[in-house]
Formats: sequence, C-alpha cells, structure tokens
Amino acid sequence: GQTGSPVLGLGAPAGLAAFVVSPASRLVPPGWAHAGRVDPGHPVQLTFALRQRGTARLARLVEAVSDPQSPQYGQYLSLEQVRDLVQPSPATLMTVLKWLQGYGVEDCRTVTTLDFLECHLPASMAERLLPGAEFHRYVQGQRSLVRSPQPYSVPAELAEHLDFVGGMYRFPTERKAVSRAGARKDPQPARASFHLGVTPAVLRQRYNMTGGDVGLLPNNSQACAQFLEQYFHQADLAEFMQLFGSGFAHRTQVDRVVGHQGHGKAGLEASLDVEYIMSTGANVSTWVFSNAGRHESQEPFLAWLLLLSNMSALPWVHSVSYGDDEDSLSYAYMERVNTEFMKAAARGLTILFASGDEGAGCRRVHSGNHTFRPSFPASSPYVTTVGGTSFKNPFLVTEEVTDYISGGGFSNVFPMPKYQAAAVGRFLSSASKLPPSSYYNSSGRAYPDLAALSDNYWVVTNRIPLPWVSGTSVRTSSPAALWDGGGPGLRVVIQGCHLSCLDGTVQGQGFCATPAWDPVTGWGTPNFPRLLRALGPR
Repeated sequence: GQTGSPVLGLGAPAGLAAFVVSPASRLVPPGWAHAGRVDPGHPVQLTFALRQRGTARLARLVEAVSDPQSPQYGQYLSLEQVRDLVQPSPATLMTVLKWLQGYGVEDCRTVTTLDFLECHLPASMAERLLPGAEFHRYVQGQRSLVRSPQPYSVPAELAEHLDFVGGMYRFPTERKAVSRAGARKDPQPARASFHLGVTPAVLRQRYNMTGGDVGLLPNNSQACAQFLEQYFHQADLAEFMQLFGSGFAHRTQVDRVVGHQGHGKAGLEASLDVEYIMSTGANVSTWVFSNAGRHESQEPFLAWLLLLSNMSALPWVHSVSYGDDEDSLSYAYMERVNTEFMKAAARGLTILFASGDEGAGCRRVHSGNHTFRPSFPASSPYVTTVGGTSFKNPFLVTEEVTDYISGGGFSNVFPMPKYQAAAVGRFLSSASKLPPSSYYNSSGRAYPDLAALSDNYWVVTNRIPLPWVSGTSVRTSSPAALWDGGGPGLRVVIQGCHLSCLDGTVQGQGFCATPAWDPVTGWGTPNFPRLLRALGPR
C-alpha cells in the first residue's frame, strides 16, 4: 500500500477537491488470481502513515552517529527521543483523527512515535473514506489477500498530513531460498578442505572464525524477520545444531518470537535464516519477527515497521531476506520506509537486507532498450545490503566468485551517499567492461555493501536435512562504517559477473567483480578478525 505522486482528480465528496493516489504499478503480481469483490461488511485493516516532522534533522543526526570520524559516533537515541524528533504536529494528528471520526472510524491504535495509525473498519466504510477504492480478494495457493486495484482519493486538506495509506495496493513479496542442486558440477578430487556443502563449520573456516568467536556479552542480540507465512520450527533448529553445531558454543532455542508463529510446515527461507544467524552469530540472544499477515488485508512488511516504532527494547542487528522492484513501488512509499530505517539507525540498530536474486534485474520495454531494475529496500542508503558469492570450486573451501543471481546496482530513487562517491567513481572509471550507461543511474545509491556465501547450504526443515540451498547469511555493521577506509576487514572478490537483461545491447551480463568495490559483491566477504578490529571501539 503506497501512494503515488498526488494529482488533482475526481472522486471527492461533493464540493471538495481531492488528491487521487494511484499505485505505482496496477499489475497484479504473477501467481495471484482475482477471486471477486469482497462483501461490504468484510473487515479491512488500513495503516495511515502520518506526515512526520524533523526528518531533515534526523538525517543529519544519523549521519553523525554512524560516521566513525564524527565526535557523535555511537551516541544513539532512545525510542522516546526519536519520537520527540519525528512525531507529527498537533495539527496533523487532529486533522487526520477528525477526518476518520467523521466517517465513523474509531477502532484505531497508534505507535510510540505517533506517526502511524492502524485502523480496522468494514470495506464499505473504507471505500467511502477513500473514494475510488474497491476492495477485491486475490488468492495464491492457500493464501488470500484483500487489496484495491483502483486508485483512491483523499480530501485535499489531508494531502499535507498523510504520506500514504497502507493496505491498499502492495502485494507482499519475499526473497525465497531455493535449491540449485541441478546446477552442481562433479567435485574435483582434493583432500584438503573438501566439503559436501556449506555448513557452519565451513563458514567459520572461510571467514576465519575460531571456536571462541561467539557471543559472550549478555547484551548481545540479533533478530531476523519473516513474511508471508514463513515459519521456523524450534525442533528443526535443535536438530540443525546437533548435526552442525559442534566446535563452538551455541544456543538451540530462539529466545523470543514476536508476532504469530504458525504450527504448519516450516518454510525453507525461515529455516535457513534462523539456523544460520544462530550459528554464525553463535551464542547470541536471537528473536524472530514473524509477520505472516494475520489478517488478509494486513501488509506484513508494514506491520514489521510498526513493531520497530513501538518497541523500546529491540535486538541490535536485524536480518531480512525481502525485496520489491523499485519501479513497482511509489516514491512516497519508499521515502517513508527510508525514514523508518533512519529512525532505526538513530537508535543504533543495524538492518541487513539481501541484495536480491535477479542479478542487476531487467525492466523490459516494448520498444527500445531494456533497463536494469534496482531492488528495494536493498537500495536504501540506511540499510546494509548483502550480495552473494559461491566457492570457485563448490566442494572446496577456496576463493569465492560472484553468485550469478546476486542482486546489485544503483538506485533510481535515492542519491548516492557522499561516503560512496570515491569508491564508486573508481569502479566506473576502471572497470574493464561496463553495461551501457543508459541502463543504470550512476549517481544513485550503490549496492551491495558487502557479500557472503549464498549458495550450496545445508538446512534442516521439517526435521529433514536438505543440501544445495541458496541464501544469504551474514551479519555485520553499518554501511557508513564499512565504506570508511575502503572496506577494512573484507576480502575482495575479483571473478564473476551477475545476470541482467538479454537483448541486443546487453547480452545477459550486468556488472562484474573487481579488485575493489563493485555492484555485485560490494567490498567483498568478511575476514572476521580483521573486520572485528576495524569495527571495534574507536
């Protein structure tokens, strides 16, 4: 659910001009089938993103607390201090509440930062409140969603007080772990460091982590977020640690599940995320945010953002395997989500996103050349984005090369942070072969920031050990700190390219790895002892 750029249009109550809000893309994503219009009394859940104050000051503050060279480095804010900075004006709160109450909308709740309202109301009331909206049901397998395929409008006097209304357009998406067993080559004979797939022991060997490199301090904490009914099972985690957890201290249980944890089958993505965050960030207190979409009109990703704005005590590191195409979302929606990441950064939270699994992406057009397709939130300047690599020999712990599906490139929405300019400039001027410049925005936020092995994992799901699973499982620090000093503590990847468009101009190849930063593997993969020293106290 997100707004587009508002334009004057029709559909307002009599005598009032209205701002019509259109989805960035009205196409229903593949796999979702239309199942008819919902009954007038069908309950829907809408999230009203109220216009915030102090966002420019928030951006300056985040830059200061995240820059290792700044005297304010590490001086983070509490949730209450963030609230005092960004909470909407009294006029915004009163105007929006009066508007909602005028239509009989009373079942609403807010968050600590006061900048979201989550309301429950019948579909017919929502359609009167937001003229033009029509709520329809869409199904995908056992999943059911209620969304409006039509643009909605709000009264003109509300335009300056609302960023968007969630629960209208957006279909939730996620990055899915997949098996690529068919792509494996026969192993080359070798004795040293031979393995039959990536396990915690292989990761620790490759990234120079000893058995003593585990969480020791009681305030260490980490989390991962799941969407679209992706659940993990504690029994799978316990079996995984029994099979693969020897040689280092670890925990066998997640400390807290926030949200609804279903009792159906475990999801492969959820199993991968939980098992590897708890074996790489071993012996560290771990939470799982389970954002299944308990109500079919709920947007799980938006629900997760609301949780971050409503909990004063949160884990320090959050890992998320999730993404949308930038061009499928509206500017207003992405700008607001970006601000939510700024709020988290101001509190000292590190949020990592997988860079995606479609290479540079490809936006196909009917005439002319195609263009690359950035992924969001991977393209946000306020998250750490992680690309993917593979072992050059899939059965040896040896050098890494680009995973050909690893996402990366340049945002078409967010400008390049100044700390990226020098490294990106060197890449663009020194790379031996670049795609045509018309395919990407070289002045946009460049991603990923770093990379890690993303192929050939062992995962236990539904009590069954599965090999050859691909996914991203690395946890580290903030983008600004990583870029400071040219990526200290990271081992560069110098071979391989990722996929992109296949047309007359670009023959299926996007960007390629280089001996410094590149838009496929970032600064490279972790060398844990050096990374720990580089990101330690200053």
